Amino acid sequence: MGLRLTAVSLAVFLASLAVVSGAGAAMIGIYRNGMETTAQRAQLVKLSGRNCARGGIDDALRVVIGKRARECAYRTPVVGRDLEIAATERLLSGTPKKLQRKVFLSVVLRAGGGARYQLAVFPVQRKVQLRKVLGDGTIRYLAIVKNESAVRGINRANKLRLSAVNVDPGQCRLLASVGGKRVVDFIDARAGELSGRASGFSVGSAKGATGAVASFDDVVVRVPSPF
Repeated sequence: MGLRLTAVSLAVFLASLAVVSGAGAAMIGIYRNGMETTAQRAQLVKLSGRNCARGGIDDALRVVIGKRARECAYRTPVVGRDLEIAATERLLSGTPKKLQRKVFLSVVLRAGGGARYQLAVFPVQRKVQLRKVLGDGTIRYLAIVKNESAVRGINRANKLRLSAVNVDPGQCRLLASVGGKRVVDFIDARAGELSGRASGFSVGSAKGATGAVASFDDVVVRVPSPF
């Protein structure tokens, strides 16, 4: 069963870590959730979205987006500024065919108040986007990769990983990987625009995702090693 940390205990733990200034700092896992049980899946609570139905299937968290909804996001118990999140995500064939091309799967960091860093993949398009979403809904595309072979299609596992670690005051290094392949390495010089600390994942579509079905599994959150 995965390690469980409350937001309070994690905040204390993070505060005790030494400041990490090196961009290549090693990451150590502090939270793992294999989604094998109802209790484990219950650790993931809704971060944003409406009409989001959830349940368990094949040792995974299954999410179905309802009417008039664009995105359903869930957060882990882990909060913090400098984190890495990884998850195995699938866009399932129950998603209406006319919608499949438009749907993305994602992991998010520094989420709060509608803002976040977001690594999104489009399984049918085989496209990757690294986004910075501001609190007013403005989306800044920090990187876009098209025809990426590491992105997998319908019912196939997309292993996403995103880290956000400050390397200088106000500057954050973002590393994004898909299927073990690094696809983006980006320095955000305006990291102070995001004040959120939640970590999580989502499924959605910019123009509405009613009927989209996805599964999430093997969630891991890491922090920079203090050593």
